[in-house]
Order: sequence, then C-alpha cells, then structure tokens
Amino acid sequence: MSRPPLPPFTRETAAQKARMAEDAWNSRDPVRVAGAYTEDSRWRNRSEVFQGREAIVAFLTRKWEKELEYRLIKDLWAFDGNRIAVRFQYEWHDAAGNWFRSYGNEQWEFDEHGLMRRREASINDIAIAEKDRRFHWPAPGPRPADVPGLGDSPF
Repeated sequence: MSRPPLPPFTRETAAQKARMAEDAWNSRDPVRVAGAYTEDSRWRNRSEVFQGREAIVAFLTRKWEKELEYRLIKDLWAFDGNRIAVRFQYEWHDAAGNWFRSYGNEQWEFDEHGLMRRREASINDIAIAEKDRRFHWPAPGPRPADVPGLGDSPF
C-alpha cells in the first residue's frame, strides 16, 4: 500500500501531507486516520505511548468521545527527507460545555510508502470562553479553503 506524497519531501509535498493529515483528523474517523500509519506505527501522544493501528483506533475513539466538536488546523513547521514537523491548534469542548484550545507540535517519520511509522506529539490545553473560539466551520469535516491556517496566529 502506498500513501502519496512519498518521501523525500519537498516544501510543497510536506505541506500537502500536513493538510491531508489535518483533513483526516477533522473527519473524526479513527479508522480513516489510522489508515495513514504503518501497521506497527509507534506513537507518543502527551504522556501515552503505544504502538499499532488497533491502538491508534482505540486511542482516537477515546479522544473524540471526550473532545467534542473537535476542529483542527495543522501547519508545516519543518521537513527533511522522510521527516515532517508540524505545529497545530485545535478547539473542542467537554461534556459539561467547557471549551478548550489545544496547542502542540508533532514530529512525524514516514516509511518509503508514505505511511507514518512514528508520531510524537506534545500538547497543552488552555481553557477558553466559547466567544473566544477561532474555528467555526461545520464539524466533522475539513477546514474550508477560506479559513486561514496558523500563519497569522499570535501563537
């Protein structure tokens, strides 16, 4: 199975890979997202460390049961060969209606088929008022073309 664009990445293909990941995550479909990773992909997400697609599906299922109305923006930060680093922000609320914006960075490593074999994510959550939300497109679904990325974000 191949998942273009393939490494080695250029600025354009790395940005395309980041946008493809953003769109998949905004679908909130754990199986769709897990399909972009190798069968034995290794993850560190905050303080959780796990491996394999089944663990990815289980993790994302738990995540989106807690993080309601999730909307994400990823921007390319750096790339080299088969590695990409992105920064991201996402907004969500909990079951009590409390809103949060989560800020983070990810480091990705891909195999020769364009599947991610390693993902490391560092994330911080900040409580926000609902009126301070920035991401308002219908969810789940991809960010519309007229919603800018993080380039103009103060963080």
